[in-house]
Amino acid sequence: MVNGFGGRNDLDDSAGADPQPTIQELEQQAAKDKEALDKLLVAYQAQEADISEMKAQVETLNRELIDKETEKEGINNLLSNLRRQKDEMEVDLATANTKIPYLESKLEKTEELLDREKARLGQVLTVAEEIDESNQAAQSELSARDDWYIQHMQLFEELNEAIQTRHDMIDRAIATAKDIHSKQESFQAQKQAVIEEIKEMASEDEDPGDSDETESESE
Repeated sequence: MVNGFGGRNDLDDSAGADPQPTIQELEQQAAKDKEALDKLLVAYQAQEADISEMKAQVETLNRELIDKETEKEGINNLLSNLRRQKDEMEVDLATANTKIPYLESKLEKTEELLDREKARLGQVLTVAEEIDESNQAAQSELSARDDWYIQHMQLFEELNEAIQTRHDMIDRAIATAKDIHSKQESFQAQKQAVIEEIKEMASEDEDPGDSDETESESE
């Protein structure tokens, strides 16, 4: 039977010999085997470390793969959205192409209207400038008039006072004339009343014949 450290033939060969060399050989063989086992253990541990590292790398790769898949899914969604937007833009472009002739015609009409409005606006601006110039001239004239009025204000005030004094004099003269006329009328009425009273008294003192002569003389 063969064991891990040697064969049966070695034992059988050394059965009749001195056992001491055999023990030394066994010890040497055991030392070699232990050294080999140590080397195997070191190799195993190194291999185990490599396996752990590889497992970590695999996990990292798996995570990266998951991230890539997620990124790929996001890119696919983005591409899908871009395709949908592209389709929508193509539809919009086709719609716009059908509207372009209408819009061009409308643009031409709008440009014509704009040209007319520009011409009208130019006329309005011209009139506005003329009005502004006239307004400035009028303002200058008004300013000159105001300056002249301020310079001659005292003369106007004196003239106004003289006119007012004249009006007062005329009003007093009219009032005086009315008073005189009223007094004259009152005097004439009183005079006529006295005359009538004297006539009546004279007619009472005279006889009828004298009365007739007096009346004829008075006529």
